[in-house]
Amino acid sequence: MERKKQLSDLSKEALDYQVKMTNPTYFSIAMLLKLPSVVFWGIRIKTLNSGLCQVTLPFTWKTQNPFKSIYFAALAGAAELSTGALCQMAMAGKGQFSMLVVEFRSEFYKKANQKITFTCDQGKELFELLEKMEPGDTEKLTLISSGKNESGEEIGRFFVTWSFKRKA
Repeated sequence: MERKKQLSDLSKEALDYQVKMTNPTYFSIAMLLKLPSVVFWGIRIKTLNSGLCQVTLPFTWKTQNPFKSIYFAALAGAAELSTGALCQMAMAGKGQFSMLVVEFRSEFYKKANQKITFTCDQGKELFELLEKMEPGDTEKLTLISSGKNESGEEIGRFFVTWSFKRKA
């Protein structure tokens, strides 16, 4: 029932974005054209709905640094995608917006040496912010992505501040 409620809360355009970005073939083609490093690293969107976005990053030779852990740039890319995909879906069907990362900060707690799942669960806050914006308005929102390993241990937190401008 909760899944149906979340789906019905989304606009047709947001639902379309959700379906496309959770389809592995479409996602790979879109990322190959816009963010090829996402394809190289093997990042995937696991969950995308009005409440949250979850992105996975595998631990492979492509993501590994010389210290046998995941390279921080791959971690940052996956964390940013977990917030950015949520932003794109929230903006879908609501008119013209521009968005830009204006600040990025991370805290690392544990070695990332297995598959990591990044979760940003601030969908409600993001949707509410974008909904209240009028043409010409500019707003900022810091979205937090928590990265956890397969054991459920948090390996780090990533703070991505997005700036949004609603166009006329």
